[in-house]
Amino acid sequence: MAIEIFRRKEQKYLISIDQYNELVHQISPYMRADKFGSDGRYTVSSLYFESNDNKIYFETKNKLRYRQKLRLRVYNNTDINGTAFFEVKQKHKKVVNKRRMVLPLFEAYRYLENVQGESLELIHTSNVQVLREIDYFRHLYQLEPGMIVSYDRHALHGIYDENLRITFDMNLRCRDTDLYLEHGSYGEYFINEDSVVLEVKVDDSVPLWLTRILQQLNCEQRSASKYCTSMELLKRDSLPNGVSKELIEIGGK
Repeated sequence: MAIEIFRRKEQKYLISIDQYNELVHQISPYMRADKFGSDGRYTVSSLYFESNDNKIYFETKNKLRYRQKLRLRVYNNTDINGTAFFEVKQKHKKVVNKRRMVLPLFEAYRYLENVQGESLELIHTSNVQVLREIDYFRHLYQLEPGMIVSYDRHALHGIYDENLRITFDMNLRCRDTDLYLEHGSYGEYFINEDSVVLEVKVDDSVPLWLTRILQQLNCEQRSASKYCTSMELLKRDSLPNGVSKELIEIGGK
């Protein structure tokens, strides 16, 4: 959980609960539960940042070859003294780069509320260089807290390939008020309760055994964005007319 700089490829799928249960069963000889959480299960809540003209949304929506997001993330329930992860997520084609630092949640808020121009070196963080990059990106795009996206995750790691990671995200919800992560993971649900977002994360290529199982179970690869879907739900009255909505349903229906 504390890796600060890494690069990987991601494939995203939208599957049903039945497919999820069968997939977990079939991959069990090759995978183990993530050591974090209870049997690899935990809640993720992320505070996303956006500009007044929705630069991040349109970069993601238009699938620019190079795009990035800024988010502040916590796991499970936490308080103001809990651990938070501030990160820049960059994507070029299907390759994801993340630069992340760890800090207490109250220190993250201290940075965000730094109206006096306090030196970044005075913020207690695991990596001040990453904080400088976050600060540059935030001011370049004029980013401010925009919404919180939460979901319940089931995470697995490869037994024989430690760089293989599979995550299942369920009960996806969002809110654009009460933007304090310590207040919990509540929000408005934005995909069908029978749907699960599956992500396969690898350094190089997806193992053949996993590809065959995904094909056998008719798992459909989808690029729909959690962030864009949340934006379109919460900001539907302020986005331009004619914007095509993300399809977060099985089969795209």
